[in-house]
Amino acid sequence: MNSGESGYGPADLQAAYGLTAASASEGAGQTIAVIEAYNDPSAEADLAVYRSQFGLPPCGTGCFTVVNQAGAAGPYPKNNQGWASEESLDVDMVSAICPNCKILVVEANSEADANLGEAVDTAASLGANAISNSFASPESKSDLKFNKSYFDHPGVAVTAGSGDNGYEVEYPAASPYVTAVGGTTLKRSSSARGWTETAWKGSGAGCSVEEPKPTWQKDSGCSQRTVADVSFDANLSTGVAAYDSDCSLENEFEGICFQGWGIAGGTSVGAPAIAAIYGLAGNSSVVHGANIAYADPRALNNITSGSDGTCSPKYLCTAGPGYNGPTGLGTPEGTGAF
Repeated sequence: MNSGESGYGPADLQAAYGLTAASASEGAGQTIAVIEAYNDPSAEADLAVYRSQFGLPPCGTGCFTVVNQAGAAGPYPKNNQGWASEESLDVDMVSAICPNCKILVVEANSEADANLGEAVDTAASLGANAISNSFASPESKSDLKFNKSYFDHPGVAVTAGSGDNGYEVEYPAASPYVTAVGGTTLKRSSSARGWTETAWKGSGAGCSVEEPKPTWQKDSGCSQRTVADVSFDANLSTGVAAYDSDCSLENEFEGICFQGWGIAGGTSVGAPAIAAIYGLAGNSSVVHGANIAYADPRALNNITSGSDGTCSPKYLCTAGPGYNGPTGLGTPEGTGAF
């Protein structure tokens, strides 16, 4: 790609999700953390290219911080090209949604669950208002011990992408202590909103076999935790612009690896974007899981068409009026639900 214009940029995303005020002062003083594995040595320089391309203010002194898993400014983990692409996408999306938010990158020693979880704890201990997790793996019984150890941070908004494999529940999105972010296909239209959305076929969703149902989740077709809670653009065909100078090998985990400008998709787009919207709203001190979104679902765009698979009951994999698995309560319409 010669230009970031090939995918949706900040102005597109802010318009699509009713966030045009984000160009003013909203988000100032808020810190959004993104959890990564390994090191991306050019992350800050690449972010500067992205912000310059789209006319966002430079991320100056104190705006961008990278720490290792223990919270120190080095030594950092070994470099990894695939995860470098993920890191670039995450910080680009935080910048796109909340240009005034500070960005904290916590780089885990590896992609092992315990290391990534410790990085979440580090982000919380360093004062992050919201923490984004753009990774997912199949559920297991060991997840239950990780919930309290790593993801239960009252007063901090923790988000996680629901996964990109369609009707299937993955972790940490399944944790009742996070906001699970599903995916949509976002297209321009002649509607009053100017955009239409349908459930993306890759959006992770379903009824957890391991996790208990949070008190704030009320759907009746699943006695356990249901995924997702909210959603955001994820279809690569309607993807977002991102910039990464390092990555020249395909990232087998996400399939989003590019060198220079590229188009990215997957629920890895939505996890940092929703975390940044929590930053814009400035209400994370009362957040525990996705409780705020369920308190006022009318402040979201309800997605009523599209599917990520075949299931019973149908709402767990097919969008429709009200709550559904692939898109949850819906997509942001401003910050009211956050």
